[in-house]
Amino acid sequence: MSIDASTTMSADQLSDTDSAFLGHPKGLGYIVFAEAWERFSFYGMQALLILYLSSYLLLPGTIENVFAFSGFRAALESVFGPLSTQALATQLVGLYIGLVYFTPVLGGFIGDRYIGRTKAVIIGAILMAIGHFLMAIEAAFLFALLFLILGSGFLKGNLTAQVGQLYKDGDQRRDSAYSIYTIAIIVGAFAAPLICGTLGEVYGWHYGFGVAGIGMVIGMIIYISGRRHLPQDSQSKSAGKQALTLQPGDGKRIALILLLLAITALFWTAQTQVWNTYPIWVKGRVDREIFDLTIPVSWFQSIDTLAVLILAPVVLWLWKRQSNRNTEPSDLNKISIGFLVFGSACLSLAYSELSGSSEKISLIYPVIFHLICSVGFLYASPTILSLVSRSAPQSVNSALVGCYYLAIFFGGILSGWLGRFYEVMAPSAFWLMHGAIVASGGILILFLRGPLLTALVKK
Repeated sequence: MSIDASTTMSADQLSDTDSAFLGHPKGLGYIVFAEAWERFSFYGMQALLILYLSSYLLLPGTIENVFAFSGFRAALESVFGPLSTQALATQLVGLYIGLVYFTPVLGGFIGDRYIGRTKAVIIGAILMAIGHFLMAIEAAFLFALLFLILGSGFLKGNLTAQVGQLYKDGDQRRDSAYSIYTIAIIVGAFAAPLICGTLGEVYGWHYGFGVAGIGMVIGMIIYISGRRHLPQDSQSKSAGKQALTLQPGDGKRIALILLLLAITALFWTAQTQVWNTYPIWVKGRVDREIFDLTIPVSWFQSIDTLAVLILAPVVLWLWKRQSNRNTEPSDLNKISIGFLVFGSACLSLAYSELSGSSEKISLIYPVIFHLICSVGFLYASPTILSLVSRSAPQSVNSALVGCYYLAIFFGGILSGWLGRFYEVMAPSAFWLMHGAIVASGGILILFLRGPLLTALVKK
């Protein structure tokens, strides 16, 4: 299938004539629904991964079935040292989370420079669908992760950048478009643990992984069906050299964007731990009994996303109210607030351990945690994405949006490494450590606010 200028629309056409989707270009609707299904597949698999590894796949009698895993484990332990089963699971999850967000840096460059963003997204969707279905085969586990990692590289940076590409510079709808895009991610992430998680934990791991694969296929079909409404790629094979042309002052802007994203890695160290060691903590420390029912561990990931769905309109309403009074925080202040709020959420987990007994912890504490950290997420994540997309030079826009996911890469790697300490530290100390890590990032942004603000605001 050929995807070229004849099957897409220019940003000018979309911005000037199209407001068919909630006041936004029609292409945003296709991107949003495709992303919701893609995130359904991703978070469905992610909700199960740490439980699947620590409770089943890495145990003696099963791990021997995975092709080439002994050599893979030896390579990991040569870098990170000897790993217990649980430490191996958290390290592997951290590496996976990190790598699925590292490859968009390369995928964004390829999309910008060579094949175009639309083709890159379609290639990524195909690879991810294959990877999800391979997760249902124990022997193919490492190959499944490889396909998922490569597919994410082609898809994520390019799809996110296409949201910003729908609008001309100065179009005020861009910020709300990223909020809609983020909410679509949350919808997919909410449904996935309830469906894939329940199937995996209750009926069998492979059922959960299989349904995640079906979700990826649906997302791919939606995206391809709306390709004529997608923004035209700004590159062509004949314009490869021009694709990387920078203007005076762009170098400083790029450097400061990268500095902001480096600090963002501290936020994602704590956030990715919610997908890594946190389910192990929930399984072992939280009383999940309600009447005669036991809540599946994976459902707590849905509680997390439900909190975002509930609080997102509240946060958007608050920002609008503040804007009308000229008191809305700047983007950098919003990001800093998000870091500090998320840090306080980690402190709430530590408090639950310190204030309780040796008995299991009340269900109310994880709920409070998810409510608080969701506010932090809403202040930080969509604001960073919008700021990077708006401030990055157009010639490297997709690659720098991909660098946002590079911050998640480092956060995921660090969370995997920190996960080993859960076995040797008191749970309260473990969560205090994570609260300090993410809060330090918010404080650092406040200190650097001046130079960041000067460079990132386009003249």
